[in-house]
Amino acid sequence: MLKRRVIPALLYKDVGLVKGVGFQSWRRVGSAMQAIKVFNLRDVDELLFLDVSATPAGREPDFALIDELADECTVPFTVGGGVRSVQHFQRLLAVGADKVAVNTAAVETPALIRSAAEQFGRQCVVVAIDFRRQGRDRAEVFTHCGTRPTGLDPAAWAAEVERLGAGEILLTSIDRDGTMTGYDLEITHATTRAVSVPVIAMGGAGDYPHMADAILQGGAQAVTAGAMFQFTERTPAEAKRYLRTRGIPVRL
Repeated sequence: MLKRRVIPALLYKDVGLVKGVGFQSWRRVGSAMQAIKVFNLRDVDELLFLDVSATPAGREPDFALIDELADECTVPFTVGGGVRSVQHFQRLLAVGADKVAVNTAAVETPALIRSAAEQFGRQCVVVAIDFRRQGRDRAEVFTHCGTRPTGLDPAAWAAEVERLGAGEILLTSIDRDGTMTGYDLEITHATTRAVSVPVIAMGGAGDYPHMADAILQGGAQAVTAGAMFQFTERTPAEAKRYLRTRGIPVRL
């Protein structure tokens, strides 16, 4: 059976890591390099690094920084933020990223997904889908770090990006981000039912049962956490031990 993954999320802004609530990332939480060194020792399956200032600032990824971080990272490394072209995919993979996450550019230029998948393999292409609730029964995809509505439904958009070549979906609830109140299980479940590629649940993790719920009820293949690992004493290794007690296959 496919192992479920626990992935710490590192949000980078300007000169260091940040965290906030609802994509309002204002609180400084330390150095990206130091975080990677710590997580190398904490039995994580992968690391997710998102530069949340690149797209709003209209700049490309910081390739020199990714090169430096990737040299230190000993686990699979997914990088996103500011990715707008196949050349950006190529350069990020060349400096050490194992996968590349794309969000805004995927909505604006869907053909980018297919081009990247054809050139580098769909296993390298992660499409990030950020969504907000719009009332009880509807959710909408947002781009530009949660600031621009698109009119797209998360599950329908996930099915479309899979058709175009996405190898994974990074599904993030903007409403739950940083709250540590649990993932949006309803939208996660709707999205996992719409696709056959892995869905990574993000936004809301506050304890280990939240992660189990995202997998058992939401159907997620992987779970991420930012605030939970930064502001509590919970660890990825303990998370995986808990998941195993719930009958969820993990790597230990």
